[in-house]
Amino acid sequence: MSTKELIAKKRIIIAGGGFAGLQLAKKLNKADYDVLLIDKQNHHQFQPLFYQVASSRLEPSTISFPFRKIFQKYSNLNFILGEITGISPDENAVETTRGKLFYDLLIIATGCDTNYFGNADMKKYCLPMKTTGEAIEIRNRILLGFEDLFSLSDADNSARLNLVIVGAGATGVELAGAFAEMKKSILPKDYPGIDFSEFRILLLEGSANTLNNMSLMARNASREYLEELGVTIMTEVFVTGYDGTTLTLSNNSTIQSKNVIWSAGVTGNIVQGLAKGSITRSNRYIVDRFNKVVGHKNIFAIGDIAYMETPKYPKGHPQVANVAINQAKNLAANLGRLEKGTTLKEYEYFDMGSMATIGKHRAVVDLPFVKFKGYFAWFVWMFLHLMLILSVKNKLMIFINWGWFYLTHDSSLRLIIDISKKKQA
Repeated sequence: MSTKELIAKKRIIIAGGGFAGLQLAKKLNKADYDVLLIDKQNHHQFQPLFYQVASSRLEPSTISFPFRKIFQKYSNLNFILGEITGISPDENAVETTRGKLFYDLLIIATGCDTNYFGNADMKKYCLPMKTTGEAIEIRNRILLGFEDLFSLSDADNSARLNLVIVGAGATGVELAGAFAEMKKSILPKDYPGIDFSEFRILLLEGSANTLNNMSLMARNASREYLEELGVTIMTEVFVTGYDGTTLTLSNNSTIQSKNVIWSAGVTGNIVQGLAKGSITRSNRYIVDRFNKVVGHKNIFAIGDIAYMETPKYPKGHPQVANVAINQAKNLAANLGRLEKGTTLKEYEYFDMGSMATIGKHRAVVDLPFVKFKGYFAWFVWMFLHLMLILSVKNKLMIFINWGWFYLTHDSSLRLIIDISKKKQA
């Protein structure tokens, strides 16, 4: 046995298995490290397609990938199902729901959660969509609402006839488009006794536009597409209160709704233990150009949780998958350079563009060199998202589901699976 083999490998703990954490783990395969990934879910979640689970177009299993399956052929990677509850930098240790673990390097990739801006009622009553489970809960709630509409014909159903989506970014726009198509093509066949002309889908946005972070073309086209589908759009308005039935707006108007989906903002999943000076007001870790957390020698942060200022992005990078994936790739390469004693490479984000789909043949694409909309944009959106899916089997399953929906304007995935009620003894 060689002297090198007798020396224990350095342990790298990766907190979080989203786009950043999983990419880093895969890039460290066969590297001279003992890599341990910790996540409170046992699977990687493909968040860009959560809205299709929520709108009954895809089953959760098609966009969920068990970590243990992913790591089966990886020699130096291990996974623990749990959550990091605290960090002790002086000990080089993390407290987890599975006990205390020690590290040589800690990589924080815990991503973001829904931001309710301090409003406890919003958190209590609104429907978020940051996990597979939350997407399933939206599907359950919406379908159960239609069952109520079908059976409670004599009741006051005004609150059940309004589906409200707060936030008109990509998630909100895609949800609104999907539910609008569902209202038109599917629900009248499932519930022939309901007059769906009275069912409204409302999209609320605090800024002046839908897709406000994209180009003027994308903003105008997305609004036009949504209005064609019958979505009611209210811009420059904020939600000030919600009690589970009545939604109060900043213009003093109210909306009656039992189903309010919240996609208006995010906040970082901070782990307690690091210096307060290393955390921004938006709950992101301040990192240098190598993703090292300021004030710490062996702790890094990547992805949505990392706040890095560069000349091109003086207010930090956008919290998108492309940034997370490429920060992970750069950090993996830099860890190799550290071992070799060579110069590290600063991270720089090259914006590859953004896109959103608003229904069949309706999409917008912003690329650095060209912007376009319509059928071709819709095709590009589908192709790129399909290519990002991890396994060939899942790609095929999603393609079949999309193809079937395209041909029939229907799906067979409208299952109500209520896991919140425990069986009584």
